[in-house]
Amino acid sequence: MAVLSGVEPKEVFKYFEEICAIPHGSGNTKGISDYCVSFAKKNGLRYIQDPTNNVIIFKNGTSGYEKSDPVMLQGHLDMVCEKAPDCDIDFEKDGLRLRLDDGIISADGTTLGGDDGIAVAMSLALLASKDIPHPPLEVIFTVDEETGMYGAADIDCTPLKGRTMLNLDSENEGVLLVSCAGGVTARCVLPISRQTVMGRILTLKISGLTGGHSGVEIDKGRANANQLMGRLLNELSKTVDFGLISVDGGLKDNAIPRESTAKIIVGNESAETVNAVAEKYRVIFSSEYRVGDPKLNVTVEDVGGGIFAAAAEADSKKRMIAALVNLPGGIQRMSADIPGLVQTSLNMGVLQTHTDKMVMSFAVRSSVGTEKEELVSRLANLMEVLGGRVECDGAYPAWEYKPDSRLRGIMVEVFKEQYGHEPSVEAIHAGVECGLFSGKLPGLDCVSIGPDMKDIHTTAESMDVASVKRTWDYVLAVLARLK
Repeated sequence: MAVLSGVEPKEVFKYFEEICAIPHGSGNTKGISDYCVSFAKKNGLRYIQDPTNNVIIFKNGTSGYEKSDPVMLQGHLDMVCEKAPDCDIDFEKDGLRLRLDDGIISADGTTLGGDDGIAVAMSLALLASKDIPHPPLEVIFTVDEETGMYGAADIDCTPLKGRTMLNLDSENEGVLLVSCAGGVTARCVLPISRQTVMGRILTLKISGLTGGHSGVEIDKGRANANQLMGRLLNELSKTVDFGLISVDGGLKDNAIPRESTAKIIVGNESAETVNAVAEKYRVIFSSEYRVGDPKLNVTVEDVGGGIFAAAAEADSKKRMIAALVNLPGGIQRMSADIPGLVQTSLNMGVLQTHTDKMVMSFAVRSSVGTEKEELVSRLANLMEVLGGRVECDGAYPAWEYKPDSRLRGIMVEVFKEQYGHEPSVEAIHAGVECGLFSGKLPGLDCVSIGPDMKDIHTTAESMDVASVKRTWDYVLAVLARLK
């Protein structure tokens, strides 16, 4: 039985529940892309599906709106896939297990994918409708937004005639998003050499962190597990002769990592010292991050002794720890123009150790292009000194504020009528696909909105049903006004 059956707006939640039943993590979007194509065919709508799995669906304007300028609705098909340690869901083949408690939707043990499944659900409900007035619609579903907005970067915008876009990828009702930071994924690659050593293997683990979105929540004072692990290993190197086998943490460069794990090999006599240092830094970290990460923990697991392992050679270990300790992270500069807005930041979201290299993947963001470039240059300079390099991809431009936006004016007006007060018009320190579309579609007039969602990109992600209903009514009223 459907968990969301009977929940208003029924058509929106019907499609949302169907979407949640289809695996659609980043990089695994063929199924949900085909689902959208099947929907278009069923409803007799023209569509385009490109090789990347982006989908565009077209619908004529309703009576009285036939000659209106087209309006674009846009959202992304992929979701961030995170799950609790005891969750048995396989994101490659399983759907989500939805929960509805007191008007709040969540998923059992996993991320919900309300970011951005609700945009897809609202758009499909509009496309399927027979009695909702609207101009001609060009509905754009992109893929792999969460790993670098690759779908939006690749999509061919030539078929699009509209220059007015409603992006439905925001998480705060009552906020009209009108500008965003640009960004790039920077991977710092550090070659390492190994040697075979014998000893006792210990696993150090930093866990229990809150995590979150590396743009929206970079200013919340939350710890980065990978950076904390660098501090722990650096302190340990002062008192213990150990071999570093691996250090790994985080799943997405745009998510603040909640866990980081290091495997080390020591002499039997050093295990007690390692435990003492770990406990010392558990107390230090817990004090430093008592507000943002109250459940932070540092543990040591003794795997056993008399084991041979391929550990990094002394020079490689020194350079690995130096990189983790000295590569910058977090907020670099606040905006001088917009109070409270982060202007420039970076996040080491993924840390991986391979046989011959350690890779640190950063989401670099700034609303000032030159600052973004300078920050990447700093990473490159440090990596060069350490004998490594930086590889960049997934670059996207900033979405600049449009002073004369007709769409924003209409949306402010409609909002005041519906809610009885002014909306908040804001910029955000996170990448949204509006930046890429504004670069491809000169003169684009765009606003991003969405219902209330909390803790996106974490297993605590939730979405407010009543907020979805109000946002849906708001979208319909705005479309009716765009005649």
